[in-house]
Parts: sequence; structure tokens; C-alpha cells
Amino acid sequence: MITVELSEYGEDFTADPYPYYAKLRESGPVHHVRTPLGDELWIVVGHAEARAALADPRLSKSPAAAGVQMLDEEVIGPNLLVVDPPDHTRLRKLVAREFTGRRVEALRPRVQAITDELLDAMEPHGHADLVEALAFPLPITVICELLGVPTADRDTFRTWSTEIVAPTSTEAGNAAVYALGGYLEALVEDKRRAGPADDLLSALLRTRAEDGDRLSAAELCAMAYLLLIAGHETTVNLISNGVRALLTHPDQLAALRADFGLLDGAVEEMLRYDGPVETATVRFALEPVPVGDTVIPRGAAVLAGLGAGDRDSARFPDPDRFDIRRDTGGHLAFGHGIHYCLGAPLARLEGRVAVRSLLERFPGLSLDPSAGPLDWLPGLLIRGVRRLPVRW
Repeated sequence: MITVELSEYGEDFTADPYPYYAKLRESGPVHHVRTPLGDELWIVVGHAEARAALADPRLSKSPAAAGVQMLDEEVIGPNLLVVDPPDHTRLRKLVAREFTGRRVEALRPRVQAITDELLDAMEPHGHADLVEALAFPLPITVICELLGVPTADRDTFRTWSTEIVAPTSTEAGNAAVYALGGYLEALVEDKRRAGPADDLLSALLRTRAEDGDRLSAAELCAMAYLLLIAGHETTVNLISNGVRALLTHPDQLAALRADFGLLDGAVEEMLRYDGPVETATVRFALEPVPVGDTVIPRGAAVLAGLGAGDRDSARFPDPDRFDIRRDTGGHLAFGHGIHYCLGAPLARLEGRVAVRSLLERFPGLSLDPSAGPLDWLPGLLIRGVRRLPVRW
């Protein structure tokens, strides 16, 4: 077995992993790799194979089923990303009603109002870090308002969240998990004591299924953990990656400005071309699993490459071309199967509102050439930059 040392690719891999994934794909759809943090795992880089892996029950989401201990589950509790059916089915059923298309669409006026407030604050300056000014505060404000997280706590939460999804070190990532776990436990208890309130966390406290089932205290903390992190980290990078793609492809930017009827397709192409989640969260092989000519051994950790699969020429012709008119059907940016992203409708809504409002407000928007090189988030999970300096 050949192990690919991802650390040998250096910073180029973090900045632009797609040529490396393409090179790996030439010799097969799955590879054994060692990450820069020293973890050994298998990564699936073909579209068809990654899509199949996302729906394969032999690849479990449950660390416990594979005899593995994961810190976030141990500290905070089981969430949708670390359980299999029937537990997953039960938890998703209790939460899904809060994320229907109708309920998400009802948020549009508030999403637009927050976006307009942020753009109002940006406009007089003529330049900004788009992450700090728009891409982060929009989704974090929406999800914190939804869940009932106090405004004063949001900056602290941001620090923990970014460290968890893109750890600068194992120790720092673990410390953030412990800190956030303690915070959420206290928040849930505060909600319980306060009684009925008009927010999602309070609603989940009250939620009962037809058979009387409800979330336990640990499950509620774990759900809040998932919704807070997944509810904003992905959208931050959908917006910043998407705007960066538009600004570096002026023909596509001009086409969108000329016809905002292309907006929905443009957001889907942003998701396919350089989506916010590079690989799905880890799965564990419960038995030997063949992928192409390779057999992933029992007990192995497996990553489905969402970004790699969405640049597979076998699925998307000329995959490295950014084309907002492309048929992006079947892209993997939100996953596939029973773990398909619960918050996809909200992410799409926020992305569409943010991109259109930004382009309409600032017709001269461009990248700031004096800002220096981009600072990419480390790791294989979240794809994005810490800052995106722009001017207008």
C-alpha cells in the first residue's frame, strides 16, 4: 500500500488542492493518505465513487460503531454527523421540521435586512475585508438569532468555531471543543429555566414527535453544537469563495450583472467550483469496502472528497472552468444520501441574497491588489480564506 504524504505538497495544496486531486484521480478513485497533522486515512477523489461512499451503509458515521472515540461526541454528545440509523433517523426527524423550505423562505426579509445593514456599514470606506464585513457576520447573525445565542457571545463563539473546523493544532482544536461544550451546556440550561421563547433552541426543547419522543439534554447540546458550527462556517466560505470566483472571472461576473436571472445557477456553480466543504466528515469502514480496484480495509477512516469529486471530468466536462451557466446537477457540495446537509436551503438563501445585494450595491467591486497573498484555512474539512480584501 502506497501512502500519499499530503504534507509534502506544501502550501500549494492548501491554496489549490484541485490539481493534486486530479493527479491522484489519474491513478485511481481512492488513495491512502497521511495528513499534515499525522492522521492516516483514505480519501475518495472520484465523483461517482464519492457519491457512492456518501450513501454506503458500510461506511459508518458513528465512531462508536468502529470502536473509535471522538472528542466532540465525548464532550458534547451525539449529533447528526456522528450517528447512523436508527439514531440518525430519529434525531433528523425531530429537527427537520424547523428547516423546511417554507420556514427558511420566511427568513428572507430578515436575511435581506441584515445584509443591507452590513453593506451600509461597508459603503463609506471604499474597501473592506469581505469575510469580516459580510461573509461572517451575515450567517452568524442569522443562526445565532435563530438559536437564541446572545449577541455579546458571538465573537467568542467565532474563535472556538474556526479552531474546531480548521484547527491550528490538535491541542488548540481540543481546547475549543471543551470550551464550546461548556458554553452550550450552560446555554441550554438557561433556556430551560427561562421557559418558552421564540427561538429555535427553545422550540427544540419543546419539540415532541407524535410518539412523544424528544431530545435529551445531551442531544440538545449536540444539536446546538452542530447547528451553530455548520449553520455559519459553510456559508461564510460559500460567500467568500463564490465572490472570489466571480471577481477572478470577469466574463462570468459581467454575465451575472447583466442578468440576475442567472443567480441561482451561479450560486450552484460557486458550490461546485470551489465549495466551502472540501471533504465530508469522517466515515469508518465496518467491513472491507471495494472502491475501484482498491479495497478499503475494515476499521479504516474514510473521507469522501466533495471538492475533488466536483472537479472530476468524468462528471463535469472541463471541470476547472468556472461557468455560471453550467448544468451543476449532482454536485456534492452539500453531500448526498441521508446525511445531505439539513441547512442547504438556508445556505442557498443567504448566498443568493448576499451575492446579489453586494453586486448591486458596489458596481466597481474588485479584489484589492495591495492586500498580499491569501491566507487559506488549514485542514481538509473547510475550504476558504481567513480574509478577502476587496475595494469598490
